Amino acid sequence: MDDLAATNRTDGENGTAEDTAAPGTEGGPMPGGRAQPKTDKSEATRALILETAMRLFQERGYEKTTMRAIATEAGVSVGNAYYYFSAKEFLIQGFYDRMTYDHAADAKRRMAGTRDFSERLQIALESWLDTAAPYHEFAAQFFRTAADPTSSLSPFSNESHPARATAVELFREVLQGSELAPKLDAELVELLPDVLWLHLMVVVLYWVFDRTEDTERTREFVRRSTPMAARVINLSRYRVFRPIVRDAKGLIQDFILPTIGKTAAR
Repeated sequence: MDDLAATNRTDGENGTAEDTAAPGTEGGPMPGGRAQPKTDKSEATRALILETAMRLFQERGYEKTTMRAIATEAGVSVGNAYYYFSAKEFLIQGFYDRMTYDHAADAKRRMAGTRDFSERLQIALESWLDTAAPYHEFAAQFFRTAADPTSSLSPFSNESHPARATAVELFREVLQGSELAPKLDAELVELLPDVLWLHLMVVVLYWVFDRTEDTERTREFVRRSTPMAARVINLSRYRVFRPIVRDAKGLIQDFILPTIGKTAAR
């Protein structure tokens, strides 16, 4: 039935022209099959569809939840659901956007008044685990789609740039708000937010497959790995380690950063 509904993706809620806006214009589709809301009502409809999808994914599982079911529960037409999310998998991109925003807001609130870099980093990582906790049961289903390196839904893709940029900016604040930042090489300070985001990706991968209660093994991994990462970064400020730091910067610039999409696809 979803295939049949896909033929009617240009149908609006009330047969309006908002579904036919050109790419790149106000109300047109965003990269990754997402429509850019142009009014408060459009934004509210998009949010309703996404929230409904997240609830149904939790209740029924990702594979068993159809776009038609999401539209019915949200009280919108199937065509309107496809207008905002051109396929069910693009709800994952909407999920990334929403959760990354919520995570950043929560982590910033928790870090307020804390200057120790290791503590700030641990707070940011634990905040992600708490924000993502309601979605853990079906995270593996999301991961199967996102793990494809050619998929626009990969966290490394250009299409995922908005969510990734929000997360990288959070880690920039983790570092810049600490007592450590002024002591580090300026170029390293510029590169570290991306590297810290990659550290979060390692945590996410472990979390996806963690079946312990309250993902306790992942939380323990964060508690033990964060001080180690902080110590390594702290050591980089000493002269004796400068050659190693230069080599590390070269590896990051030449091999790591080029694999991360830096701009939104056009």
